[in-house]
Amino acid sequence: MDKIYIENKTFEKADFTGNPLTKGDYEACTFKNCNLSNTDLSNFNFTECEFKGCDLSLVKLNKTALRDVKFKDCKLLGLHFENCNEFLFSVHFENCILNLSSFYKRSLKKTKFINCRLQEVDFGETDLTASVFDNCDLMRSIFDNTNLEKADLRTSFNFSIDPETNRIKKAKFSLAGIAGLLHKYDIEIE
Repeated sequence: MDKIYIENKTFEKADFTGNPLTKGDYEACTFKNCNLSNTDLSNFNFTECEFKGCDLSLVKLNKTALRDVKFKDCKLLGLHFENCNEFLFSVHFENCILNLSSFYKRSLKKTKFINCRLQEVDFGETDLTASVFDNCDLMRSIFDNTNLEKADLRTSFNFSIDPETNRIKKAKFSLAGIAGLLHKYDIEIE
């Protein structure tokens, strides 16, 4: 079956759990308050699309292209972004819940995470160079061999980042965030 091409279309309050979204290329489309949870978006292409107030929890993303895609007020629990197509991969998150998701080995240079819950997210071997984590909860998120050079975590909290196993040169942290860099030493900072 050939893929379809859809441009500049708005999908509003659609439930794609029973009636799946048609496989294809979506460009400059907007998805508002849609339910895509547990759906298979493998091999879909989304370019310059926006998802607003959508539930995309446990969506399958095998070879899915996310090119300049914005997520706002979305629920994205348990997504495996590492399975997405790497070519021109570019995402932006605002007011989203991304708990239990994975960006393992993904390039996320200059990515913005604004007011997001990123609990237990896997950022192992991820390139987060110059990325911004603005007011994000990073409780129990994994940073292992992660590139955080020039990243801004000044307003984020609950993170534990080992400077010995991650690259943090020129990264920005607040004074309150210093504890998240020294967590493994089990010291008390007052």
